[in-house]
Amino acid sequence: MDLTTLTYIAVGLSFALYIGIAIWAKASTTGEFYVAGKGVNPVVNGMATAADWMSAASFISMAGLIAFLGYGGSVYLMGWTGGYCLLAMLLAPYLRKYGKFTVPEFIGDRYYSRTARIVAVICLIFISFTYVAGQMRGVGIVFSRFLEVELLTGLIVGMGIVFIYAVLGGMKGITYTQVAQYCVLIIAYTIPAIFIAFQLTGNPLPQLAFGSTVNGTGEYMLDRLNQVVTELGFLEYTTTNKSTIDIFAITLALMVGTAGLPHVIVRFFTVPKVRDARSSAGWALVFIALLYTTAPAVGAMARLNLTDTIQTGEVGAEDGNLVYEERPDWMKRWEATGLLKFEDKNGDGRIQYYNDANAEFATKAAEYGWAGNELSVDRDIMVLANPEIAQLPNWVIALVAAGGIAAALSTAAGLLLVISSGVSHDLLKGTFTPNMTEGQELMAGRVAAAVAIVIAGYLGYNPPGFVAQVVAFAFGLAASSLFPVIIMGIFSKKVNREGAIAGMLVGLIFTMGYIMSYKGIFIPVLIENVEANWLFGISPEGIGVVGMLLNFIVAFAVSKVTAEPPEHIQHMIEDIRVPKGAGGAVDH
Repeated sequence: MDLTTLTYIAVGLSFALYIGIAIWAKASTTGEFYVAGKGVNPVVNGMATAADWMSAASFISMAGLIAFLGYGGSVYLMGWTGGYCLLAMLLAPYLRKYGKFTVPEFIGDRYYSRTARIVAVICLIFISFTYVAGQMRGVGIVFSRFLEVELLTGLIVGMGIVFIYAVLGGMKGITYTQVAQYCVLIIAYTIPAIFIAFQLTGNPLPQLAFGSTVNGTGEYMLDRLNQVVTELGFLEYTTTNKSTIDIFAITLALMVGTAGLPHVIVRFFTVPKVRDARSSAGWALVFIALLYTTAPAVGAMARLNLTDTIQTGEVGAEDGNLVYEERPDWMKRWEATGLLKFEDKNGDGRIQYYNDANAEFATKAAEYGWAGNELSVDRDIMVLANPEIAQLPNWVIALVAAGGIAAALSTAAGLLLVISSGVSHDLLKGTFTPNMTEGQELMAGRVAAAVAIVIAGYLGYNPPGFVAQVVAFAFGLAASSLFPVIIMGIFSKKVNREGAIAGMLVGLIFTMGYIMSYKGIFIPVLIENVEANWLFGISPEGIGVVGMLLNFIVAFAVSKVTAEPPEHIQHMIEDIRVPKGAGGAVDH
C-alpha cells in the first residue's frame, strides 16, 4: 500500500478515536467543562498531562533542535523536564488545596482584586496564543507533507477536529482524548527510533544506541558525528557556542515557564485530592521521560543520516557530494512543502551542505570549488523526515504523521480551553456579568473556544518562528508574568494587589517588548548586530528570567510602600500552605 493511503488511514483512524471519545465524554456542567468534574485518576491525569505537555515542540521540533544544536540543545531537555519538579514541589498541591477552577481566579482571590484577575487573564491569553501558534504550525507541517494538501487546508482540518472535542467535551473530553493522543504519539515516536537505532548501531534501545558504536566503523556515534560535522565547518556536536549565562537563562526560563503555564497548572485542579496533584506530576514525569530520554538519540541519528545522505564520499572530492538529479524521493517530497530548498550556487549539479558562516572554513570551501551552502533544511522537519531518510517501511512513516498531529492537537486543545475559561469564567462570570447562569457560562465558554480556534489557525498560518522557538517565547512570557505572582501568592503574606498587578505588567511588557524587538515579531528589527547587543548576553529565548526578576522586584517594592493585604487574606495564605483536607474544586 502506498504511503499517502497509509497516512490517510492512520490519521483518519486517530481522528475517529478522538471524536468518539469527545462524544462519549461530553461536558454537561461547568465543572466538567473546566476541571473534568474533579474526578480524574492521578495516573490517567499524569498521562493526559504528558500529552498536554508534549506538544509539537517536543514531538516535532525538539529533536530537530538537538540535531542542529547538538549539546546546545540540551537546555530544552533540562528546562522542560526540570519545570515539573518545580510544579510538583511548589505549586501543584497548594493550588489544588485552594480548589478553584482557573489560575486567574486564584490570583484574583489571593490579591483580592478584579483588576489583578483581569491582568492575569491578559497574561494568560498572550502566553496561550503564543504557544498555540507553534502547535498549529506543527499541524500545518504534518498535513502539508504527509497528506499532500495545502497548508491552509491542513490547518482548517486540524481546527475542525480540535473544535469538536474541545468545544463539545471541554476539559472532560480533552482529558480522555489526551490519554489516547499520548498513546499514539509515544508509539509513533519510539518505534522509528528503535528501527533507526538498530539500523545504525545494532542496539534497538535508542537511549543505549546513543552511546554505542556505528555499524561498520567501530566509532562511537558521538565521535562519528563530531568528525562528520567538523569536516563540513560546523561546530563539534558535543560542544556549544552559547554563553554560560545564556544557557543558564534559557534553562531557568523554561523551568519556571513550565511551572507557570496555565494549561499545565489547570490539570492539577482535575484530580480528587491534594496528594493526587503531586502524584499526577510524578506520573507525568514518568510518561514524559519515555520521549525525552529518546530525543537526544533521535536528534543525533537524524543529523548523521542527513549528512551521510548528502556527503556520499570524501569531503572536497569531485564526486563526494550527492548529485541533485539522483537525490532520494524523500528530498523531492519535502522540497514540495518549501521546508527543504536547494540552490545550485556553483552550477556543478551536486549538493554542497556545509557551514558557510564559518570564516575559518571559507578557504577550504573555496579550494573545493564550493560557492556557499546550497541546502536549506527547516529544523522542524527532522523528526518527521527521519524515517524516510532511513528508508523505513511506509507504515512507520504514516504512524509518525499521526503522532505529530496528535502531539500538536493535544496541546492546542488544552491551550484553547484555558483561553476559553479565561474569557467565560474569569472575565464574564467572575468580573463583568456575575449573575449569568451555569448554562449561559457553558455556552460562553464554547463560543470563546470557537473564536480562539479561528485565531489559533491564523497564527499557525502566519507563525512568528519555528515551532520550538515560538514555544520558548511562550515559556518566557509565563516565567515573567504568572509564575512570580503565583509563587508570591502562596509563600508571601506581604505581597498585595498593587504589587502583584505592577509586577505582572512590568514582567509581561518587558519580556514581550524584548522578544518583539530582537526577533522582529510584528515589528521590524531595528537593532544592528543583534546577538552582540543582547541584554547581559541573554537571548530572547532566555530573557523571561530577567522579566521574572523584574516582576519579583517590582511586586515587593510596590507592596512595601502600599497597604498590607487584609488579615483574612493572610489567614487564607496560611491555610493554603497546609496541603491537606481540601475539598473539591468549587465555583463562586
